[in-house]
Amino acid sequence: MAGVTDPVAVCGVIAGTRRTARKRGAALAMLFQQSLMTPLGALQLEATEAGLTAIRLPSRAAEPLKTTQTTPVLDHAIEELTAYFKSELTRFSVPLSWAGTPFQEAVWGSLIHIPYGETVSYSEVANAIGRPQSARPVGGAVGRNPLPIMVPCHRVMGSNGALTGFTGGLEFKVSLLTHEGHSLPC
Repeated sequence: MAGVTDPVAVCGVIAGTRRTARKRGAALAMLFQQSLMTPLGALQLEATEAGLTAIRLPSRAAEPLKTTQTTPVLDHAIEELTAYFKSELTRFSVPLSWAGTPFQEAVWGSLIHIPYGETVSYSEVANAIGRPQSARPVGGAVGRNPLPIMVPCHRVMGSNGALTGFTGGLEFKVSLLTHEGHSLPC
């Protein structure tokens, strides 16, 4: 594909498209998609005009898209993710637009506050949302996070500091944590 560079070197936009989608209880909204090549593989981003709705990791991405329609939200997300993977950005400002249960949205909202390069446990997230006995349901909500990397679910670990499951696979989680300078136990 023209314009795509080696994913290990830098990030590059592969392509984009748009289609209609219905958000729970909302009117029809145009959904835009872009694929972004990163050092960890191709990410597929989805957004409405209002905000970023999903980041699909390489293990869950569909075939690369073949058109180039976009929206300012996707352009902003691509710019920030590119800067993140070049270690030039540690906090995202892209508007996010997720849809989940109130519990899931509380969990995802708390994840945004985990500092770059640091980790917390599922129990700490449960405490942060005022549900101290809900570490396991927090784990379920973390696993359903539609916006990994920007909503940093990779920064959540087991209570003993052990690596735990990750939607993109533990190798992807380790790569993100290492990228952020986190020291992992051998």
